[in-house]
Amino acid sequence: MTERKRSHSRGSARVKRRAQREQNARPVKPYINRRVPVFELASEELLNLIEGNAETVLETIGIEFRDDADALRRFKDAGASIEGERVRFPRGMCRQLIQSSAPREYTQHARNPERSVRIGGDHCVLVPAYGPPFVHDLDRGRRYATLADFENFTRLTYLSPSLHHSGGTLCEPVDIPVNKRHLDMIYSHLRLSDKPFMGSVTEPSRAQDTVDMAKIVFGDDFVDQNCVITSLINANSPLTFDATMLGAARVYAQNNQATVISPFILAGAMSPVTVVGTCTQILAEAMAGICFTQLVRPGAPVIFGTFSSAVSMQSGAPTFGTPEPSMVIFICAALARRLGVPFRSGGGLCASKIPDAQAAYESATTLQSAMLAGVHFMLHTAGWLEGGLAMGYEKFILDADQAGMIEVFLSGVDDSLNGQAMDALAEVGPGNHFLGCAHTQANFETAFYRSTTADNNSYEQWQAEGSLDAAQRANRTWKKMLADYELPPIDEGIDEALREFITQKKAAVPDSNF
Repeated sequence: MTERKRSHSRGSARVKRRAQREQNARPVKPYINRRVPVFELASEELLNLIEGNAETVLETIGIEFRDDADALRRFKDAGASIEGERVRFPRGMCRQLIQSSAPREYTQHARNPERSVRIGGDHCVLVPAYGPPFVHDLDRGRRYATLADFENFTRLTYLSPSLHHSGGTLCEPVDIPVNKRHLDMIYSHLRLSDKPFMGSVTEPSRAQDTVDMAKIVFGDDFVDQNCVITSLINANSPLTFDATMLGAARVYAQNNQATVISPFILAGAMSPVTVVGTCTQILAEAMAGICFTQLVRPGAPVIFGTFSSAVSMQSGAPTFGTPEPSMVIFICAALARRLGVPFRSGGGLCASKIPDAQAAYESATTLQSAMLAGVHFMLHTAGWLEGGLAMGYEKFILDADQAGMIEVFLSGVDDSLNGQAMDALAEVGPGNHFLGCAHTQANFETAFYRSTTADNNSYEQWQAEGSLDAAQRANRTWKKMLADYELPPIDEGIDEALREFITQKKAAVPDSNF
């Protein structure tokens, strides 16, 4: 055989092996259908206690809704008492309003219908990190994020099969004026990906721009009758909502789009230092905010969210991966189930500045807690560094690998005939090995989760391949992913209309950094 023929033969074999791997590959799912039970940390008595205490907070202390006369009017008309900007709710009012109209679960439609996600119920959606002004990679270190970085993370999320959602502000593109950058970010989500996405909330007008851009893609009637945007609305804890968040929530609820009403808690500074006190405050704030969305438009999809961590009592710095916030996640997930709405929390949270061992164990703690607690919308799953100040390229890849493991775990145990493997036990019998049996040969391509970042080879092989640590391997991975990226298809007329919308909006106002 000539060298050319041998080369062709080897190439053909590689093609066949690649085709076989693709055929046997773990199927890509648009979201997780949970097949394992949630872990219940709190007793019925404890949950009843927290719910009663939250009702007392709403009734006697109240929630402030600042600089929003419309919100105050709506609450007054619904039966709440108003004193200045403080709203006090009759006992049970918020819960009754929420349970009478807020959906237990909903579908967020993606530009590609095959990517649409189901949020709530027995489903889990994994979403990348949100909001960092900085990015970090091994080559250039920590620096301010740009639109190019935002676009890179949109591409990486699109290419990550275990991240089901494109997310929102993957990083802040500080090279674009504040009053215009939302247009570029939403366009990136719509053009560079076909997964569902989150909208702008930094001004009500920017929320409306998000809705208008979604209407260009999906059509006016479809957007009015279906959820195509899920957006993050933070309470200004403790016990306060500001006009910016209320205005954005109003825009989305009016347009039948989903909001994630999330008390933002750093316990010890923004809530009590105890788990029960913090959960009481979170429930009160969340119910008040969710109630507002239902007064704007009954039936508008809404998620009970929380971001919960703690501050060091020695330094005042935020801490992550500690036991108490994990307890808060478990308890609040149970409270959301009893309230009857989807729940958001968790993520790969850490305080580490680089993708090191601290980043790994802190992130794993929160990811595992959120997974077991029954979180439906897991924001900050991938990329989080430095307490949320930085989005890490290598950290993103390492976290996305963890997301794949979460997906496999929550999908549960295969108890089919193939999963029972009785034929393998019968074929091999006592004292032999399973490597060559028919069952192993039929299943070896998909038998176990295959990490995209871990090195399980011998020391000698690892050394021969450059002695790379996990972050260095992740560095190679994200670069290859970006090099191999291909744009998802979009109708040329829709793309042109989006670009024209952005051009007109940017031309209408001068640049501003607020």
